[in-house]
Amino acid sequence: MTETRYPVLELRQYTLRPGQRDVLIDLFDREFVETQETAGMAVVGQFRDLERPDRFVWIRGFSDMAARAGALASFYTGPAWKAHGAAANATMLDTDDVLLLRPVTAQSGFPAPPESRPPAGHVQADDPVILGTLCFGDRPFSASFAGFFDRHVLPVLRATGGAPLAVLQTEYAENTFPALPVRTGEHVFAWLARFASPAALSSHLDALGRCDQWRTSVLPALSALLVRAPEQLRLAPTPRSLLR
Repeated sequence: MTETRYPVLELRQYTLRPGQRDVLIDLFDREFVETQETAGMAVVGQFRDLERPDRFVWIRGFSDMAARAGALASFYTGPAWKAHGAAANATMLDTDDVLLLRPVTAQSGFPAPPESRPPAGHVQADDPVILGTLCFGDRPFSASFAGFFDRHVLPVLRATGGAPLAVLQTEYAENTFPALPVRTGEHVFAWLARFASPAALSSHLDALGRCDQWRTSVLPALSALLVRAPEQLRLAPTPRSLLR
């Protein structure tokens, strides 16, 4: 992890009409990537949820909350959304599952991508998977919890092949673009890791399950600090996703 370029992030999970995910992905990758970035935001990654066939997940970033307001206003009143917004909305059932997040530290956000974005029509040659792990607390996660994560959770993740790309937590600033709701009243601590293939993800999860330190010490201590079991997102990047 390096110093973040995206101090404010949205993790957006859309529930789509049955059979419409590929329709939305084709439209999104063709019409809504460069046009959003021209408006002043970063499209960090867009994904198929591997466990829910009607779920589209994506992440976008902003330099700060004021910039977020301006960028979203520019895009949603701009020509790309005016031309294609109705078609996008026709694929969707729910778009309100949105977490507003920020890196836990200046060094724990998403690093700059190693290469440029694939062009429209790109055919993937690899099969990477992103695993997102969302932890929920009964209060804002403290510096003490972040220290526990760094000392105990992070070393086990690294040792089992699941080193995080980014470690994030809830951004509590007021929603600066109320036309798009975000989830409130929740306290989230999350990390995302990249795996070269589904087999590599399975190997990590198997190694984690076999790790005595994880099973007998780290996981029980982590669970005691949470209000429920962590939520995991298994995500396959779309052909034009930078996060892949």
